[in-house]
Amino acid sequence: MTSTDESMSSTESIIGRSDINDLEAILSVTNTERDEVIHIVADNADAIFTWDYEKGARPQLNKLYEKAKRSQWNGETDLPWDTEVDQEKVVMENSLANGGIFTQDMDMSGTPFAKWGDKEWIQLGCESQNWTLSQFMHGEQGALICTAKIVETVPWIDAKYYASTQVMDEARHVEVFAKYLDEKLSGHYPINAHLGMLLDDIVTDSRWDMTYLGMQIMVEGLALAAFGFIHQLTTEPLLKQLLRYVMSDEARHVAFGVLSLKEHYQELNGAEIRERQEFAFEAAVRMRDRFLQQEVWERMGLPVKDTVQLVMNSPERELFQQMLFTKIVPNCKKLGLLDAGDGWLRTKFGELGVIQFEDWADTGEEYDAFSIEQEIAAKQAGSVA
Repeated sequence: MTSTDESMSSTESIIGRSDINDLEAILSVTNTERDEVIHIVADNADAIFTWDYEKGARPQLNKLYEKAKRSQWNGETDLPWDTEVDQEKVVMENSLANGGIFTQDMDMSGTPFAKWGDKEWIQLGCESQNWTLSQFMHGEQGALICTAKIVETVPWIDAKYYASTQVMDEARHVEVFAKYLDEKLSGHYPINAHLGMLLDDIVTDSRWDMTYLGMQIMVEGLALAAFGFIHQLTTEPLLKQLLRYVMSDEARHVAFGVLSLKEHYQELNGAEIRERQEFAFEAAVRMRDRFLQQEVWERMGLPVKDTVQLVMNSPERELFQQMLFTKIVPNCKKLGLLDAGDGWLRTKFGELGVIQFEDWADTGEEYDAFSIEQEIAAKQAGSVA
């Protein structure tokens, strides 16, 4: 984690490099446990009991809790798993619907893609989908562990109640992504090293609000945006419905973080807020770095550094990476993190090229728009009938 000491607040001390775009440093972070099944992280938190059982003391959290109870869906029975998925066909249909798998209209001479034909581009589409959904699956397990930790560590009964529903949500998300990868696609990828480091940091920290910030605001916020893009772009109906259901849960999760932290941050001093700002920046950089798909290029037999450099310079990729922060930046603003102190986080988000999203809707205001509550109620009523 980061330090509140001013001398330790440089970019290098926070993320381990002075230049956020230092490709050598980004690629030097690798997963050294690819063949391991178990990964152990020290959880340094205290378990907190509360004897104040007054339900509804925080009405907005209670509203989320009630909504969560009414919005539970069954990943085994509420999704059309009998849908046939021809992954290569889906890649081609997505390409036709969205203007290309990659940058095929660009001059590829002198690049690792120079000799590629349709076969290689289709393979890239399949590998990219396998990789992307694998990282979502790993991130959802991180959310499962972190939300169980929130139940353990948060001092408010309304927050414990709501977080308990999120534990069920996250278990369901891990389940459906794993099932989709196993039964409909063509293989898993190990966890990306940058994502793994971030999850380890979140779990290791002893402070309950850091779990909220790292998972509910940063990881879940980016996931909500990413799910939205893929939901919009995919032509595959099963994945589209799967993502629609997951997004309805994720929007509540992010709203839960915003509502809880907004109250707590009012009690923190300037140095404590600065530490949260630094961690938000660190998390943002690590999540951006994980979307370079280093593992895909390696599996495709391409020179990783040259390929990543080409991808980083692609206008389409740059726009995609920026758009992933459409939920994170307004939520950080809602929490007062952008302009606290000397506006340090505003400056850092400016360096990342994402500050332009600050006035987009925060999730505390928009989570109702993602709700599937009525759809679930109709299904339940139909099953009873």
